[in-house]
Order: sequence, then C-alpha cells, then structure tokens
Amino acid sequence: MLSVYLDLGVGLVLSFLLLSLLVSGVNEAVVRLTAVRSKFLWAYLRDTMDGSDDQGKAWLPAKATDVFAALPFKRDPRPEHSDQPAPAEVQAMPTQEGRTDDAMTKLFYERVREIDHPKTGRTSISDIPPGRFAVAMMEMASAEKDGVDGLLAKLKDLKSPLHGHLQGLWDGAQRDMERFRVGVEGWFDTEMQRLSMLYRRYVKWVVAVLGLLVTLLFSMDALEYAKTLLRDNAFRVGVSAVAGGSTEAYGELKEQCTSQQPVTCITETLSSPALVKVFDHAIVSVVIPEEGDPGISWNGAVWWDRLTTLSHWPGYLLTFVGLLFGAPFWWDIFRRLTGIRSRRS
Repeated sequence: MLSVYLDLGVGLVLSFLLLSLLVSGVNEAVVRLTAVRSKFLWAYLRDTMDGSDDQGKAWLPAKATDVFAALPFKRDPRPEHSDQPAPAEVQAMPTQEGRTDDAMTKLFYERVREIDHPKTGRTSISDIPPGRFAVAMMEMASAEKDGVDGLLAKLKDLKSPLHGHLQGLWDGAQRDMERFRVGVEGWFDTEMQRLSMLYRRYVKWVVAVLGLLVTLLFSMDALEYAKTLLRDNAFRVGVSAVAGGSTEAYGELKEQCTSQQPVTCITETLSSPALVKVFDHAIVSVVIPEEGDPGISWNGAVWWDRLTTLSHWPGYLLTFVGLLFGAPFWWDIFRRLTGIRSRRS
C-alpha cells in the first residue's frame, strides 16, 4: 500500500517539476530578451550617481509592480555600448556648468566597460563586483586635484546623491585611503543586496503570471491527474495479476477493455502513462503515431470546454499554488523521494 502513495507522490512532484522548469525557462527568456537585470543595475546607478531625470522621476521603480511599466518597456537607463577599453587617463568630473543628466553614469561606465559586450547598442553589464566599483571610485578620485576631497566637492556641487554616502564613508575612514576603499566596497555590496531583493520581488510577480498562464494553457488539473495516477497503478496491478494466472483479474480487465482486445488495450495503456496523458489536454498537443512522424494537434474546443468547467478549477488552483514554489523546491522533494544524491553531499 505504501508503494501506491509513493508512486502518487513521485508522479505529482515530477509533473510540478516539469511545469516549474517550463515556467523558469520562459521567465529566463523574457528576462534575457528585455535585459531586465542590466536595466535594474543601471537604473540604480543613475539614481545614485546622477539623481532623478530632468522631470524629477527616479529611474528605479519604487514598487515591484511598477517595474512592468517602467524598466522593460519605457526608458532605457543603460548607457550606449562602447567596444573601447577604459582610457588610460581618467577624465575629470564635469563642473556644474558642464553637467548632463548622465555625466556621472557615463564617467563610471568608462571605468568598467572592459567587461561589456554589445546588446542592441546598449551595455549588457548586469553585475559589477563591489571591489571593481570601489576601484572605479578610487580611479575617479585620482583624476581630481585634491583626490577624494576634490571628488566629494564636485559631487556636492553636482548635487549627486552619491555625495552623502561617500562623505560618510570618508569621514568614517578618517581620511585613510585603504579604509575608504574597503568601506566603499562593503557599502556597494550592501546596496546590491538591497537591489537583489527588489529584483526577486519583481521575479515573483513574473513567475506568478507565467505560472497561471502555463496552468491554464495546459489545463493541468492536479486532482484529476492524481486520480489518473491511482488508476494507472491499479491497472498495472491488474495486469500483473493476469500474468500470474488470475482468472478473476482477467475478467475485470476484459470488462475494462470492452472496445478492443485486452492485449491491444494493455499495450496502449502501458505506452501512455498518466504523465503523458496530462499533457494531452493542452491547447496544442504533440501526437506520436505508431507509424510516421510526430504531428501537432489543435485541441482548442476540448481545451475551452475543460477551462469553462468549474469542477476543474480546484485542481487548477492546486497546480497554480504548486508552481509558485518553483523548480528548485520540487527538485529537492523529487530527489528526497527517489533517493537521488546531490553532488555536494
């Protein structure tokens, strides 16, 4: 009896794992297509170095829901890509008269563009190590006449939000360059952690939307699927009993396969397990005939009929909630149930 529930658990976990992997794959494709990671980083850098735009709007959205309207589709905060290495001589910061709304961002990009590669004419840098950020600040300070004091004076003159952060770090380091560099590195690392939290909240919204779409497009009813798994298990027990010579089991099997010969019925059933059947209800399914090449079948009418049947919606809700846990969660459960060991252990 324990094996029945184990088969049921493994089947459900495997289906959730496959659908979660599909959601994760689509999410990664959307993220790469819209370059959201890079836009998150450079929106933060623009807000921190140059402040808001000429209309007084921040580049980085304050709420995760605002990201859908701001970063992927509207203004692009990334600087233009350059295939040239960082110049040997660091340019001095502009004065208030020569300031533009992205002067500091462009100056900083010059110091880190060695790790860049083009993507639609804009930078694709989506991660800057804290140590590299600190070195870039040191290089920019070296171009000023008074070093760090000169850099802070110009930041204050430009009304850059970065001035307050660096001024506090400089005072805390007691004007020691090495302590100041370590402080800048630690501060930027903390800021990247805060930015990652906002990005994760954004990703949760995207995963929730994609999970709902996948659930509905595949019309995946988890309760119905669990029942199908139990039926498959009972069917295989019946086949095993027939193979052992049970005439009673053969009679039950013959009643179940009334439309065709028992041998043909057994072959077709065993070759179409529950995991395969669950994808037969998608709006588009792949048909693999006994002979010939696979084909694509349109199931629009059947799919819509399932979608509008209220009795399936509790199962849809269960599937949707399951997908919210994500592929890593279901892979860990699947690994524990099957005894697969991770390489780390």
